[in-house]
Amino acid sequence: MRRRVIVTLALAPVAAAVLASDVPEQAQPSMQLLAVRRVHVERLGGGETAQHVRDMMIASLQRSGVFLLTENPDKADAILRGSAEDLVFTDTFQSSESLNARMSLGIPDGSTTARSSSRRSVSAGVGENESVRIAERKHEAAAAVRLVNRDGDVIWSTTQESLGAKFRGASADVAEKITKQLVEDFRRARLERGLAVSTSVNANPFSR
Repeated sequence: MRRRVIVTLALAPVAAAVLASDVPEQAQPSMQLLAVRRVHVERLGGGETAQHVRDMMIASLQRSGVFLLTENPDKADAILRGSAEDLVFTDTFQSSESLNARMSLGIPDGSTTARSSSRRSVSAGVGENESVRIAERKHEAAAAVRLVNRDGDVIWSTTQESLGAKFRGASADVAEKITKQLVEDFRRARLERGLAVSTSVNANPFSR
């Protein structure tokens, strides 16, 4: 009976460490990501083009398989909100170069006196001008988003921008970058929690 009590007391700090790691702490926003399962993507600021970025984000997050996406904010563990823009513009480059050369030649005309002589002058000039104007149509997208829990605390944020990728447009690339960053931070937080629990168990001699 005494041995059973000792084992129970020895495992108590370990259990407390595990439970503490499961509960989000205000001082550890990254750990609060682990409590998020269901996400609602709010309408983004930035006009109608921003909603195209939002649709891309929803599709990208859904494909990741890490979070459940919901259209009902009341059922979400966290809200993803922010602003975005999707712009199409023309980038113009213009330059001008010129090259000019001039030559002058004096030739005696054959009439000479004691006090003067006569010369004939011939001059020629060559000029070349070159102008270059390049207009390139570009597509740029950018987004700044944050993940807010039910208490209104910001537990994660990122800013991403793109001029487009090889096989993706600018909006789709921004959405993929946001999803990739969020998933990486989520998995990093899960790994850190696992290491913290493992360290607590190894540090307790009664847990072996």
